Amino acid sequence: MDKLNVFARIHEMETQMGQLYSDLGELKLAVKELLEENQRLTIENEQVRKMLKRETSGEEKPASKPKLSPPIVIKDEEGTGEVVGEGYDNLARLYHEGFHICNVYYGHLRTEGDCLFCLSFLNK
Repeated sequence: MDKLNVFARIHEMETQMGQLYSDLGELKLAVKELLEENQRLTIENEQVRKMLKRETSGEEKPASKPKLSPPIVIKDEEGTGEVVGEGYDNLARLYHEGFHICNVYYGHLRTEGDCLFCLSFLNK
């Protein structure tokens, strides 16, 4: 082997190693994303099971029409009343079941405790 051929082989091997390193980085990122998604789905699955268990244990009678709660009237500083009804109740229920109701992460599972955006929306 001459010197030029040796350097060409070394350069070729460096190129291959760089490509393998890049592929390994991509695989690590894919595994990380899969693990995060698996954790999120596990938490969501547990919450759905809890909700299902709560609903099935509470429903011993045949399904009847759900009772609508009376609208809630909130008075502001001027004394005018604003009616908050079923929609607000549904959003509050969704939030307490562990889902975001803010416009930033709406519908995503809350994994890190309370969300300031959601709480500010509920307190409006």
